[in-house]
Amino acid sequence: MVLTDVQINEIADGLDSGMKCYYNLLTGDIKTIIDFDSWAGADDELWEDDINEIDEHFGDFFVFENMSSRDSFNLMVDFVDVVVDSNIQSKLINALNKSKPFRNFKHAIDNSGEYRQQWFNFKKSRYIEWVKDQIETENELNDFQKSLIE
Repeated sequence: MVLTDVQINEIADGLDSGMKCYYNLLTGDIKTIIDFDSWAGADDELWEDDINEIDEHFGDFFVFENMSSRDSFNLMVDFVDVVVDSNIQSKLINALNKSKPFRNFKHAIDNSGEYRQQWFNFKKSRYIEWVKDQIETENELNDFQKSLIE
C-alpha cells in the first residue's frame, strides 16, 4: 500500500475531524465518511453512495483507525511538554488535570495566543505520523503473510 503525501494529509485531516477513512486497495481512492458511532443521529443520506460501495466491496478497503481517547489525551500531554512558555504550559497542565480535560484543554489552547497555531501544527504532524504508522504496519503484515505463502 503506497499513498502519496496528499492522500496521507487527506486521511489525517479526515481522522482529525472525527471521520472514518477508507482506502481502496485496488483503485487508490479514499472514501471519507462521517463516523456514525460518534455522531449518533447524523443523516446518512449524504454518505449513502460511499457507504453502499464500502459495504459491497469491504474486502477492497483498508480502514484507517482513529486515535482512541487515550491516544488523543497523550497527544495533548506531549504537546504540553514542548511548550516553552511556563505560564501557558501551567495553564495547559491544569486543564488536563481537571475533569473534562478535552474541553478544558481546548479552552486553554484557544486562549493561548501563538500557541494555538503551534498546537494545530503539532497535532497535524502527529496525525500524519499516525496514518504513516498504520500504512507501515499494514505493509509489514502483508509482507509477512506473503512470506508464509512462499
